[in-house]
Amino acid sequence: MNRTKPNLRKADIWNMSMGFLGIQMGFALQNANASRILQTFGADVEHLSWFWLVAPITGMIVQPIVGHYSDNTWTRLGRRRPYFLAGAVLASLGLILMPNAGLFAAFIPALWVGAGMLMIMDASFNIAMEPFRALVADKLPSSQRTLGFSIQTVLIGIGAVVGSWLPYILAEGFGWGKTAGEGEIPLNLIISFVVGAAILLGSIVWTVITTSEYSPEELAEFDDKEDETIEEEKPSLVDIFKDFASMPETMKQLGLVQFFSWFALFSMWVFTTPAIAEHVFGVAKGDTGSPLFQEAGNWVGVIFGVYNAISAIFAFFLPKIAAAVGRKKTHAISLILGGLGLISIYFIQDKYWLLLSMIGIGIAWASILAMPYAILAGSIPAKKMGVYMGIFNFFITFPQIVNGIIGGPIVKHLYGGEAIWALVTAGIFMLLGAWSVMRVNDMDGDLAIPL
Repeated sequence: MNRTKPNLRKADIWNMSMGFLGIQMGFALQNANASRILQTFGADVEHLSWFWLVAPITGMIVQPIVGHYSDNTWTRLGRRRPYFLAGAVLASLGLILMPNAGLFAAFIPALWVGAGMLMIMDASFNIAMEPFRALVADKLPSSQRTLGFSIQTVLIGIGAVVGSWLPYILAEGFGWGKTAGEGEIPLNLIISFVVGAAILLGSIVWTVITTSEYSPEELAEFDDKEDETIEEEKPSLVDIFKDFASMPETMKQLGLVQFFSWFALFSMWVFTTPAIAEHVFGVAKGDTGSPLFQEAGNWVGVIFGVYNAISAIFAFFLPKIAAAVGRKKTHAISLILGGLGLISIYFIQDKYWLLLSMIGIGIAWASILAMPYAILAGSIPAKKMGVYMGIFNFFITFPQIVNGIIGGPIVKHLYGGEAIWALVTAGIFMLLGAWSVMRVNDMDGDLAIPL
C-alpha cells in the first residue's frame, strides 16, 4: 500500500539545501566578474556572449545526463549526493584557476585559458546543481515543495550576496589591491575566487554529511503522481530522448516562460559590466585597462549583491504570497518588476540609483529560482524526477545559447556597440515572460504552504 511522504523539519530542509549557498557563491563570482576577466585578457565586448555560450551548452548536455544517471544509480552516498560532491570538487578547481589564467600564458594565451576555466566551472556547476533540484522533489511531499525551493532560493541569495560583494569588501575594507597591470587580474579578485572555492566545497560536504536519501524501495512506497505508470525496464541513455518527447504539458508551457526569463538574465550577466562602465561611469569603449573600468567592475559586483540580497529576503515571503494569490500570479508580478528594473537602468546616470533598479531584478530572480520548479514538480512522475529536472534545464540553456549567438552581433551592429540597449531588451523579455506564465497549468498550486 502506498503512503505519503512525511513532512520534514525545517532544519532538515535547510541542511538539505545548504550546498546551494556555495554553488551560488561561485556562480555569483563568475556572473559578476567573468566578463571583466575575459576583457582584461583581451576579449572584445561584442565577443563576450560567444565566450559565455560555454555555460548553456554544457548545461544542456550535462544536466539531462546527470539527471538520468542519478535517477538510475544507487551508491553508499545515495543517488544525488555523489554527483553534487563531484561537481563541487571540479567547480572549486575552476574557480581557483580562472583568475590565475595568466600563469599559463607561456604555454597558451591567457584568454583561452580563462575561457577553458569558464567551461570547467559551468560544467561542474551543472553537475552539482541538477541533483540538488531533484533532491528537494525526492524528499519533500507536494505540500512542502514551494517551501523547499524557497529555502533554496534564500541560500542562493545569501551565497550570491557574499560572492558578489567579496571583491569590493576585500578592496575597500581590507585594502587588497583592486587594480593591476595591463592584462593582469587584481589581487582582490584572485583571493575572492579562492575563498569562493573553499566555501563551495565546504557547504556541499555539509549537505552530504547531514542529509540522507530515500532508497529506491522507499520511494516506490510513496504515492506520487504516475508512479504506477513507470515500466520496470533496464534504463538506457536513449531514454532521455523518449522522456523529452513525452514531457508533460505543464513542462512545455513553462518552457516559453523560461525562454523569455533566461534570455533576459543572460543579457544582464554578459553586458551589465560594459553597460554600466560606459553608460554610468563614462568609461570609453574598449578602455578595459583603466582604473575607472575596474571601479565600475567592482560596483557591478556590489549591485549584483544587492539584487541577490533582495532575492534572499523576498524568498521568505514567496510561499505565503503563492498560497494567497497562486504561483502563476506570484511569478508574473515578480517578472514584471524585474523587467521594469532592467529597463530603468537606461535612465540612470548616478551609480547609487542603480540600487533601486536591483530591487525589481532581485524579486524576479527569487521567483525564477523557485516558482517554475515548484509548478513543475507537481506535474512529473517521482521516478523520473532527476531526468525531467535535467531536461527542464533545456529551457534555461536554449535561450542563453540563442542570446549567446545573436547577442554580441546585435550589440555591435544594431545597438552601435552600446551594451546598455541589451539591458533594455532584457527588460522587455522579462515582461513577455510575465505574460506567458499566466497560460501555464499549475497542477497542484493549491498545495503550497508558507515558511
